[in-house]
Amino acid sequence: MTIERMGPPLRAGERESLRASLDFHRATLALKTDGLDAGQLRRRSMPPSQLSLLGLVRHMAEVERTWFRRVIAAEDIGLVWSPEGDFQVAYDAAEADPEEAFDAWRTEIEHARRIEQAAESLEVTGYQPRWGEHVSLRAVMLHMIHEYARHNGHADFLREGIDGVVGV
Repeated sequence: MTIERMGPPLRAGERESLRASLDFHRATLALKTDGLDAGQLRRRSMPPSQLSLLGLVRHMAEVERTWFRRVIAAEDIGLVWSPEGDFQVAYDAAEADPEEAFDAWRTEIEHARRIEQAAESLEVTGYQPRWGEHVSLRAVMLHMIHEYARHNGHADFLREGIDGVVGV
């Protein structure tokens, strides 16, 4: 698969910079998982941790869904893999289907992009029930960049442990 990862612009407005930074981190996770088979994608970091590259993809599908669809767009939908709303369930990829996970992740990214582009401004807010707070689209995009950056660090170590590939 060809994955295009473009660095964020060095001079741009706030919204364009946030959008490009988020897409950069999405592409980084895609690159970290590229070319691996199901067994490699499911390989856990170290017991008792459930962490795997496939688990990270599933988790990020849940995170995209939650912040953009459930919080900003106020859609009344549950999580993809946990009817109870437990984000940890997504990490357990021992029996997970990679195609299903990547399809869900890509679908949630497309929803997120649509919601962000349709928003009038970064000041649009949604309610985050776990925090009991209203949050702006700006805060959501910053949170998503942070979430991807942290998990891409995990993905670096996981990928190196699988086949020695480092960097992107």
